[in-house]
Amino acid sequence: MSKDVAVLYRKEGSIGEIALNRPDNRNAMNGETLAAFGKIIDSVKQDRELRCLVITGSGNTFCSGADFRSDILDKGKLLPQEATFGIYRPFLAILEVEVPVIAAMNGHAVGGGLGLALICDIRVANREARYAANFVKLGLHSGMAISYMLPRVVGLPRAAEMLFTGRMVTGAQAAEIGLANYAVGPEEVSGKAWELAREIAACAPAAVRMIKRSLYRHVNWDPRPAGEYEAHCQSRTIEMEDSKEGVRALLEKREPRFRGV
Repeated sequence: MSKDVAVLYRKEGSIGEIALNRPDNRNAMNGETLAAFGKIIDSVKQDRELRCLVITGSGNTFCSGADFRSDILDKGKLLPQEATFGIYRPFLAILEVEVPVIAAMNGHAVGGGLGLALICDIRVANREARYAANFVKLGLHSGMAISYMLPRVVGLPRAAEMLFTGRMVTGAQAAEIGLANYAVGPEEVSGKAWELAREIAACAPAAVRMIKRSLYRHVNWDPRPAGEYEAHCQSRTIEMEDSKEGVRALLEKREPRFRGV
């Protein structure tokens, strides 16, 4: 895989695969990654021959969330909530992909990285990896509609525990609570995801597309408004001292000292 491209795309037959390609930085989200991901998703949405899409990460991490070493939180001339929502908009565009989307969670998925997995239809976890919505450990409100999606996937009590504590779960635990459909060995994640993709691609494509549309219509699945509201809340916490302390602690690899301000 090329190290010079932030996001890779390949297609085999009627199956496509998007791979975040910043393994040296745990596939963290920065401006370059988000722009590249958005362009690929726009292209994927226009591909009428596509029958299934796999999303994964290069190296040993699926996605570690926002890259706090980058300028990803730079608001520029945008309102704070607009800038925050802009971080997640390319990933939320997965909602517009009409074919089934499988998250091949080859490694850790944290924060917005977990949100990326949740926006997919099916998740294959690495049973040895760690998954978390760790926003409170950074002094932040959750983003990317995770507070909307997570309780619908794992149930309200488990979602509350994960969100209130920021605690990590293993891939094996993720499968037990319904966060992942499967938990397999790290070397098996891609193979299992592609096995599922081939099974889906072998089915009648128009029927699959229509069933996906019906499935989400009937469960009232609409994360985008929730993501916009979360962007407002997250932008307010970004302005607080606790979030600055949380990010500093993360970069300095120490425990944060939160003061509630």
